Amino acid sequence: MKHSHTDLDSLRNRHQLILGAAGEGIYGLDCEGRATFANAAATRILGWTESDVIGVPLHDLHHHSHRDGRHYPKEDCPIYAALKDGEVHHVSNEVFWHSDGYPVPVEYTSTPIREGGELRGAVVVFRDISARVQADQQRERDYREIQSLKEQLELERDYLREEISITTNFGEIIGESQALKRTLSQIEAVARTQASVLILGESGVGKEMIARAVHQHSDRAERSLVKVNCASIPKDLFESEFFGHIKGAFTGAHRDRVGRMQLANRGTLFLDEVGEIPLPLQGKLLRALQESEFERVGDETTAKVDVRVIAASNRDLADEVKKGRFREDLYYRLSVFPVAVPPLRERTADIAPLAMHFLNLVCQQLGREPLKLSRSHIEQLKLHTWPGNIRELKNVIERAAILSAGSRTLRLDLALPASSVNPGASVEPEWQEGEILTDSDFRLLEKTNLANAMRRAGWKISGPNGAAELLGLKPSTLAYRLAQYGIKRIRA
Repeated sequence: MKHSHTDLDSLRNRHQLILGAAGEGIYGLDCEGRATFANAAATRILGWTESDVIGVPLHDLHHHSHRDGRHYPKEDCPIYAALKDGEVHHVSNEVFWHSDGYPVPVEYTSTPIREGGELRGAVVVFRDISARVQADQQRERDYREIQSLKEQLELERDYLREEISITTNFGEIIGESQALKRTLSQIEAVARTQASVLILGESGVGKEMIARAVHQHSDRAERSLVKVNCASIPKDLFESEFFGHIKGAFTGAHRDRVGRMQLANRGTLFLDEVGEIPLPLQGKLLRALQESEFERVGDETTAKVDVRVIAASNRDLADEVKKGRFREDLYYRLSVFPVAVPPLRERTADIAPLAMHFLNLVCQQLGREPLKLSRSHIEQLKLHTWPGNIRELKNVIERAAILSAGSRTLRLDLALPASSVNPGASVEPEWQEGEILTDSDFRLLEKTNLANAMRRAGWKISGPNGAAELLGLKPSTLAYRLAQYGIKRIRA
């Protein structure tokens, strides 16, 4: 009998050594959920000693709250479920509370213990998964960062494509007028500073080209020039467009979005048509520009940025301030260095080089032989007032090139507004001796010749020094041809 007790004690000690050597924490429970056993690993992981836990309901000791502090009802505890239904319960995403009061991420298995077919208790085996949770969280952070960088790269790619397109079409500031030279000297003076620039001018004068020139000659040229067309942003999306948002910030926010301010970090933010920003939203923009920081919509984290600001407007912002439609403090924040871009009608010396540049460009795009601008063309262009400025000039030249299909002569007379076309100053075909003209070119040459004769004769058809005499035609024949070509004198 004594030998049997010795064997039993030896077996119990051996089991204790095995349980004590286990790397996982192990608790034994009775049918009421009170701890009957705790191994060394359980104490090492959670800090509770065996004397702290024996006879104490395990749930009340270290499983009483969720990770966020919410109460964890005992009846919902999977550990106790094994004591009720006799099933094995495995949990992989909960926490046990350390004796020092902080949560320890764990995964555990609660297995019922039966003796003679009756439920006698349960054994709980758990392991600390803090390292795995931290790795998962780091992977999630890395994933979010990769997604954010991917989105930012996609936006930068789109901006780069736009800039390449604009550079192809407007890559050079072309002109030779004194007014343009003054503007270029201002660009050179301010480009390498960090001063905010306010570009003022009528629609179509090339304010965006000036902004790009400032950026390209600045120390930030290697970074993005991010354009925001303030006139096109709906009021409800203003903050999201400028500052970005996080997923779920509002209906339709299905993913995190990088705002224009963040995209322009260490680069240049170009606020086009800044005068169109609604007054209630100007304060939010002012704060972000002054503090160089902002919060994304739905996010409590403040982001710091280093942004140089260039703004542009076709409005008189000083007058808008007086009328209470633009914040005075924002106006002074933006207008550290104002640059006024003159309209095209005040720089007529630039019309010819600009027109030739656009004509060569559109001929390349249309895949046709280059067309020429005659002196008559240039004079006609200079007579127009160009309310749409450079943008209108480009459109007119492109339209003229399209209308000149099948002709070697630019049909500018068909492209200019009717009020700007002087029939007596029609296009002058370029023709060299020995060259064969098409019928349309020949008729155009004849029309020009008739108009030139009428101008030289002071619009007198018959009589001495009349146009008919100069042309060697009968007055009746000349009158017929003038009517045929629609040549009429335009009186001022």
